[in-house]
Amino acid sequence: MHLLAHQGGWDELAWFAAPIVAVMLWVRWAERKARSRTQPAPSAEGGEAPDAPSTLPRHDHDD
Repeated sequence: MHLLAHQGGWDELAWFAAPIVAVMLWVRWAERKARSRTQPAPSAEGGEAPDAPSTLPRHDHDD
């Protein structure tokens, strides 16, 4: 138990910073995963995939 005794402050910093760093890494991973799901995959020819048609309804008239 002597290992967990006060070590001059670095141990308290580690207990404080470790969860923050873990959450930051998790958010970065989640953003990359979400971004990769929204971007079209590259085509087999090596170029960029064509734009997908919009699924949003068009409103050409004023209501």
